Amino acid sequence: MDRAKVVVAMSGGVDSCVAAYLLKEAGYDVVGVTMRLWTVEQPDLPPNNRRCCSVEDVDDARRVCQIIGVPHYVMNLEREFKAYVVEYFCREYQNGRTPNPCLACNDKVKFDFLMQKALALGADGLATGHYARIQFNEGRYRLLKAQDPTKDQSYVLYALGQEELSRLQFPVGQHTKVQTREIAERLSLPVARKPDSQDICFIPKGDYRAFLSQRIQTKPGNIVDSRGSILGQHSGVEFFTIGQRHGLGLSNPSPLYVVALIPEENLVVVGPEEELFSKDLLATKVCYVHGQEPSGPLEVMAKVRHRAPEVKATLYPMGTSAEIRFHTPQRAIAPGQAVVFYRDEEVVGGGIIDKANLRSEINSVKIGE
Repeated sequence: MDRAKVVVAMSGGVDSCVAAYLLKEAGYDVVGVTMRLWTVEQPDLPPNNRRCCSVEDVDDARRVCQIIGVPHYVMNLEREFKAYVVEYFCREYQNGRTPNPCLACNDKVKFDFLMQKALALGADGLATGHYARIQFNEGRYRLLKAQDPTKDQSYVLYALGQEELSRLQFPVGQHTKVQTREIAERLSLPVARKPDSQDICFIPKGDYRAFLSQRIQTKPGNIVDSRGSILGQHSGVEFFTIGQRHGLGLSNPSPLYVVALIPEENLVVVGPEEELFSKDLLATKVCYVHGQEPSGPLEVMAKVRHRAPEVKATLYPMGTSAEIRFHTPQRAIAPGQAVVFYRDEEVVGGGIIDKANLRSEINSVKIGE
């Protein structure tokens, strides 16, 4: 009987490399693939941090494949990455929103384009180094949090449906990060102590404002308070995020924070910290892992940022939209980010935050006379 073939997306990091090894040991026919996504170099940075999918990263993945005895290939997905991740990233900031590029990369590049190419190569499925778990019971697939809560990545995987989950594996999701590194060290893999990536992969320095200024045309405008009074000027709404306190260029006796961005009026709205709190939000592009929306309101634990805590909320499904009402007001909810719904360790679904504080008038600020 032929062994099931699995393509493993190998970034050159320890997680995906160990994922490939675990599948090989489990008896799968493993093929390692490193995606070429972004080739703009940053020559003033250390070699391993100059850009994502660097020559060094590709070499690391190739060396690991040689050690564990599986083939390795490089696949060019630069065009798709630019269109669906980088251009989306810039466009969202121009629209006064705060995007999460990892969501776009997973949704379009890894679990759509790469999956299609893997299947075209005759593979039965795809595996990645994400920290999450997939469980099949009672005739359906469940997306669960990782065994290691400090590394859980289920937040950026909420858009996966039954069809994708049926062809996906997350081998390291059953392990802690410490265990993953111990496996790599036991095998003498060259990536065993390779540091984790901390920044947006195509912005190694982490300066997204410099990245945006090179790619979009900005327009100066006014900084106002929630009553519409002009307090100062800004160089472009793209350079601000909800909750931002520093870099406003304002002098005020008490701290001011960005509480809203209104790109159609080219306004940055600031206010005291209490104006950052929202009782509810509207999410769009909502999807559910099981493929069906709840029949009515559902009590969930909601997460509004990758590193935000889960909080109690009530989900009111409305087709591809949903209203989420929090049991206690939440701070600095940013349109463009994802809100993800959990029940215990299971991901119910999620969507993109369209508007927070639905009953507030902050989002309709007009400049006073």
